[in-house]
Amino acid sequence: MTDSALPASPGSVSSDQPIWTTHYNHPCAWDQHFPPLSLPEMLFRSAERKGTAPLLDFMGRKYSYAETAQGARRVAKGLQAMGVGKGDRIGLFLPNVPHYVAAYYGAMAAGATVVNFSPLYTVDELAHQVADSGTTILFTLSATALLPTALKVLDQSGLERLVVGSVAGALPAGKALFYRLFKGKETAERPDDPRITSFSSLIDNDGAYAPVPIDATTDIALFQYTGGTTGTPKGAMLSHQNLSANARQVNAIDPRKDDADDRILGVLPFFHVFANTCVLNRTVLNGGEIVMLPRFEAVAALKAITRTKVTALPGVPTMYQALLDNPQIAKTDFASLRACISGGAPLAAEVKARFEEVTGANVVEGYGLTESSGVVSTNPYEGLNKPGTIGQPLPGTIVRLVDKEDPTKQVAPGEPGEIIFAGPQVMRGYWNRPDADAEVFIGEFLRTGDVGQIDEDGYIRIVDRIKDMIAVGGFKVFPSQIEEVLYRHPAVKEALVIGIPDPYRGESPKAFVALQDEAEVDGPALMAWLNPQLGKHERVAAVDVRDALPKTLIGKLDRKELRRAEGITA
Repeated sequence: MTDSALPASPGSVSSDQPIWTTHYNHPCAWDQHFPPLSLPEMLFRSAERKGTAPLLDFMGRKYSYAETAQGARRVAKGLQAMGVGKGDRIGLFLPNVPHYVAAYYGAMAAGATVVNFSPLYTVDELAHQVADSGTTILFTLSATALLPTALKVLDQSGLERLVVGSVAGALPAGKALFYRLFKGKETAERPDDPRITSFSSLIDNDGAYAPVPIDATTDIALFQYTGGTTGTPKGAMLSHQNLSANARQVNAIDPRKDDADDRILGVLPFFHVFANTCVLNRTVLNGGEIVMLPRFEAVAALKAITRTKVTALPGVPTMYQALLDNPQIAKTDFASLRACISGGAPLAAEVKARFEEVTGANVVEGYGLTESSGVVSTNPYEGLNKPGTIGQPLPGTIVRLVDKEDPTKQVAPGEPGEIIFAGPQVMRGYWNRPDADAEVFIGEFLRTGDVGQIDEDGYIRIVDRIKDMIAVGGFKVFPSQIEEVLYRHPAVKEALVIGIPDPYRGESPKAFVALQDEAEVDGPALMAWLNPQLGKHERVAAVDVRDALPKTLIGKLDRKELRRAEGITA
């Protein structure tokens, strides 16, 4: 796979002149080439350039570029002393803590492939992905939420070793003492077991690791597990070049990337591809500073914004809603905030408008998936921003719309179709799943399973997921279109629509909502308000008012879990 704008492969979708080449609204050229670059080399180059400038701010403790790079080198040497070599899989079962950054780049410098695991995984989930990926060493923390799970997986799987760090050791001195004195219940005791190594012992060396040749284009930097476009969790194989190119693509569209004042709030979890690219790798590439929080809590995030004067705030829609709902927002200083990047799920126009009104910052909506190393397209940070769209493709990225039944054929201009894309960020494939690869690749293009439209300016609008479409008596109903109407009601805070079995029509739409604080309206009243605004086949069978709707690990509304809770398995 080349790094320039990719032509179609023989027998696949034809290659016409993309509309955005004539109206590209990002502040850079669309047709760009990104030379091969490994992630450790990216870090080390930035460390040479930035030296003692801060890279990480963890609860007030600063870590410089030079210090972080040396930490990565020490991790690499420590792993090599354990016998780690090219292609070995090293797991990270960590929240956003400094250990993550050192382990991530250090494992890759040793030639290994990193495997991201969510700290919220159960024993069974973690054990399954450890086995599937072939992970042999797992980094974690001595926290009650993590270590007991990791210990059970160590005993029940092919995992060979644990490397266990301490949160207190990464904090400023005063906060570390507070943590030890008052948060002991959050700390689990590390057993005396030869299979367990402390993080401090692992990095107790001079950092003079043996450099390993890395082919950035073909060597896999990261296994990122995803439900993907075909259902069950699979390991997307992301090369060094996939990830470094996507970081450079995201950086290229930032009109103020050369500013010395580049400070980003790192509250989205690094184990998720959105934060991995847009917060971690992009900021390291640019030489900025990451204000790290181990998990999202609205009050802590708002205080961090005021304390550190962040300039960027990436998030998911439910995060922006939670910040708006918190009374502390009235005391927060947003003057430094230049841009908020929303991804992971559709952003309601009302949430975008309210957040912009309160903060004075632009909220731009983008789009990506695990298989794209993070990002495919986004609205410009400045200039023409079209609410309800995911903007224009990143540099070097081609997006096309194809027939849902025959994806080798493009749809007519203006018509909806399945979104496919090609570019340097497209994954190498799924780990040990050639069957899944065959389902999602059309030559060098990747099928997304999302239905979209492209307007006359080259802006893309997501209509819905193919698998989320509801078949109502021969008509196709898109849940997102019903949800969009629901969000217009002032009482509605969150909305999801799914298809439920209907003996006559096959399926009928059913809506589920959570209400704004102090709102008082019931399901029948909402249904009476909603249905007259919909087409006959779109009208919902019921509106179910809930205290809260299910969410994924990063805070996205979870349609799959809602279906499961309703006993719908199809």
